[in-house]
Parts: sequence; structure tokens; C-alpha cells
Amino acid sequence: MKVLGILGSPRIGGNSDILLEQALTGARDAGAEVEKIILCYQKISGCLNCEKCNETGLCAIKDDMLEIHNKILEAEALIHSVPVYFWSMTAQMKAYLDRWCAFFDAEWRWHKFYYPKMKGKKIALITVCGDPDVSTADPIVHSLKTTCDFTKLKWIGAVMASASTKGEIAKNESAKKEAYALGQKAATL
Repeated sequence: MKVLGILGSPRIGGNSDILLEQALTGARDAGAEVEKIILCYQKISGCLNCEKCNETGLCAIKDDMLEIHNKILEAEALIHSVPVYFWSMTAQMKAYLDRWCAFFDAEWRWHKFYYPKMKGKKIALITVCGDPDVSTADPIVHSLKTTCDFTKLKWIGAVMASASTKGEIAKNESAKKEAYALGQKAATL
């Protein structure tokens, strides 16, 4: 079992990163092999809608997303962690998600060679916002959950928390426990 953590925050050691580490620890403690990708350290261009991937299943843009696609295919579960930036996800996470279109053909069906590796893959989300009302992150949850519904991936849940200053979430035992449990769920379901 491999669990891939994807950090969409450019603030390393920040609240989203702390909760992702908790989730990956939970997955590791449940027996999974874990890996973390920090999107701000990767070169990921935005989708150009060139449609070349519709035929080949390979993105025409030569950047780090090609390697990330391979890591996605190898993992049984993906845990995304991203803060709220202007009531949405960060630019890094959005560019990453937009580049998932290489997995699909022109009719938005899985490419036949990706389907066996993507079928049943588990998807989870951790999101942190500065607003005390965590529903501020609902657009991010909607985006990931709808992606799962559309593609028949297995949505295993979201941890939504509130914190503003860097590292503040480390004092939130409830959020850390939820993130840990989400990681365990990713490794055992």
C-alpha cells in the first residue's frame, strides 16, 4: 500500500504541511509506504488545452507533472493538503489538478491504459483557512469531491481546520487527530 501526500501550500512548515505530516504518520503507522510531493518545489505549468493528451494520454508540456502523474498511478491513495487562498485553492494545487486532464480522452473517459491503475484509488483532502468558519473551504472540498464523483474515485473524506499564523495548527489537538485518522483510513480502507 502506497499513500501519496500532495502539499499545495507554498508555506513549508505551515498549517497545511503540519496536518499533512500528521496524516502521513497515520498512514505509515497503519503499514503504508508514504511519500510527499511539495508542489511549490515542482515546475508545473498550467494546462494549455492543446488536447494532445486526448489521443496519447501524455501531456505535451515537458515539466515535473509527468513524473507526478507516474507517482499518482503508483499510489493507492492520495491525500491532498492545501490552504484557502482567496476563497479557493492555491495556484500550485489548481495547476496540478488541471493537469489531470491527461488521464482522460476527448470524451472525458479514463484512457484505457490509466483506468486499471486509477480505478478505486482513494482521495482525501486536508484544508486550512484563516477564517474561524471552516466552511470557507467548501469550494475546495467541492472541487475534489466532484472530481471523485465524476471519475468514480473513492472519496474518503476531508479534514477542515482553521488557523492563521504559521504553525498555529500544531496547538489544535482535534485537527491533528482528525488528520492522523484520515491517514490511517487512507492506508486501510
